[in-house]
Amino acid sequence: MEDELYDQEYIDLQTELVWLQQYVKEKKKRVVILFEGRDTAGKGGAIMRFIRFLNPRLIRVVALSKPTKQEKGQWYFQRYIEHLPNEGEIVFFDRSWYNRAVVEPVMGFCTKKEYQQFMDQVNMVEKMLVDDGIQLIKFWFSINRQEQEKRLHDRVVNPLKQWKLSTVDSKAQVKWDDFTHYKEEMFKITSTDKSPWIIVEGNHRDHARKEAMRYVLNRINYDKKGNTKVNMEVNSDILYPYTNKCTPVSHQ
Repeated sequence: MEDELYDQEYIDLQTELVWLQQYVKEKKKRVVILFEGRDTAGKGGAIMRFIRFLNPRLIRVVALSKPTKQEKGQWYFQRYIEHLPNEGEIVFFDRSWYNRAVVEPVMGFCTKKEYQQFMDQVNMVEKMLVDDGIQLIKFWFSINRQEQEKRLHDRVVNPLKQWKLSTVDSKAQVKWDDFTHYKEEMFKITSTDKSPWIIVEGNHRDHARKEAMRYVLNRINYDKKGNTKVNMEVNSDILYPYTNKCTPVSHQ
């Protein structure tokens, strides 16, 4: 990240994010950004770049561990709803309620009934959030199989990244096709007009992070928008909304 201090495009995009945050605070907006994707797709790294210069009092990064015994007896969405933003806040979810759409069924962490109940309810829940004024953005960071294999190996050999290793990581390559199946089902059912899935091609980390920043900056009409003169046009080869007709190479 030290090298990024000399990357003027990063600095300009992060400056724009500071101005966006100030607008969110002053206008008492509420923003939720979901970061989803396969293991090693770059979700956490992207969040780090988003929040690097933001006021920590007005943001929260939510990365929940596995549910407790008490939480397992609650309505599935309950523990996530507790973390929704107050007025003037931006909340970043490093994985979200969509664990139940992909990771949990693939890994056998939920029953078929629990999975189906989630799929039946999630669009209604998100409609309520959006209708109540929450700005909801859903990113899916996508990588191809070869890139994931390389990044998983890096986690094994790099002591600074070994804390990231998990049971899910160990099955990521073996269950690649299962993840693909459930991911596509999630897209087809839960990418709606009010809360579409935004796919970010993540094989090149920096490109993915910058395009995700650009997308968020374009979604909110904050004061000083574009004053850095940074390119605000999203590269549609890297970031685009999901449609039933789009099947990018990295998703195959």
